[in-house]
Amino acid sequence: MSLRHSMLAILVILLWGMNVVVIDEGMSDVPPLLFLALRFTLVALPWVFLVPRPEVSWRLVVAVGAFMSLGQFSLLYVALDLGLPAGLASLLLQAQVIFTIVLAAGLLGEMPTRRQAVGVLVGAGGLAFVVVAHGVSAPIIPVLVMLGATLSWAAGNVIVRSAGTASGLSLVVWSALVVPIPAGLASVVLDGRQEVGDALINLSGTAVASTVYAAVGSSIIGYGIWNSLLARYPASAVVPFALLMPVVGIVTAWVVQDEVPLVLETVGGVVMLAGVAVATAGRGRGSDDTVDVPRRGRRLPATTTSRRSSR
Repeated sequence: MSLRHSMLAILVILLWGMNVVVIDEGMSDVPPLLFLALRFTLVALPWVFLVPRPEVSWRLVVAVGAFMSLGQFSLLYVALDLGLPAGLASLLLQAQVIFTIVLAAGLLGEMPTRRQAVGVLVGAGGLAFVVVAHGVSAPIIPVLVMLGATLSWAAGNVIVRSAGTASGLSLVVWSALVVPIPAGLASVVLDGRQEVGDALINLSGTAVASTVYAAVGSSIIGYGIWNSLLARYPASAVVPFALLMPVVGIVTAWVVQDEVPLVLETVGGVVMLAGVAVATAGRGRGSDDTVDVPRRGRRLPATTTSRRSSR
C-alpha cells in the first residue's frame, strides 16, 4: 500500500478503535436500544437519498442489516449497558475473524488453509482464556452477550460472501434501514414509553455527539474509506490494520475511563490477536492463497475476515 493509503487505513482504525468508548460514554443517560435506533437513523438518513441502492436483492440487504447491524450492535450496546468494560469489548470484537472462518467453512464450504486453521485454534485458545480470566473477577453474562455480537457480525460476513458482493458503502447505508424501527420498538417494550420519552426529550450533548460520531465518523467515513481500500488492494494488505483496533480501544478506555485491563485478560488478548494475525496475514505478493467454491464456479480469497469493522 502507498503511504497515503496506509495513513487512511490508520485513520479508520483510530475512528473505529475509539468508537466503543464513545458509545459507552454516550449511553450514560440513554437506553441502549434507543441509542442504537438513533445511530442507525443517522446512518440511513439522508444518505439513502444520496447513495445509489446496492445492486443486490432486497433479501440480502435485509439479511445484512439484521446480522451485521441490528444483531451485532444491539448485543454490543446491551453488553456495554450490562457493565462490560469498553476496552475489553474492543478486544473481543476481533473474535469475529475466528467465527467468520469457522462459519464460512461450515456453511459455504470455504475450508481454511493450514495457516488459517492454526490461527483459529490459537485465537480460540486466547479467547477462552480472556473469558475465563474475566469471569473470575466479574459477571460473565456481559462477555457472553458480547460474543453473541461478534457471532452475529460473522454471520453477516458469510451472508455477504455467499452473495459474492463486497459490503460497500451503499450496502452499509441501505441495510441501516433495517435497524431503527425494530430497535426503537424493542426499547419501548423493554424500557417503557416513559423512559424512552424522557431520554429523547432530555438528550445530553454527550449523547448527541456520541451518536453523530458513531453514525458519521465510524459508519459513513470509516466504512467508506475501508471499503475503497479493499476495492483497491488485496484483503491481506488491508485487514491486518484492524489488529490495531483493540490497542486504540484499550488505550482510549484507559485515558477516558481509567479502565485498566487485568493481567490475565491482557495475556489472553495478546494470544487471541496473535491467532487472528496468523489467520489474516498474507503470504506475500504473487501468492495464490485462494479457496475454490465449486458451486459458484469461481475462486474467492481464502481470507474470510470482515469487510466491516465495529466499530
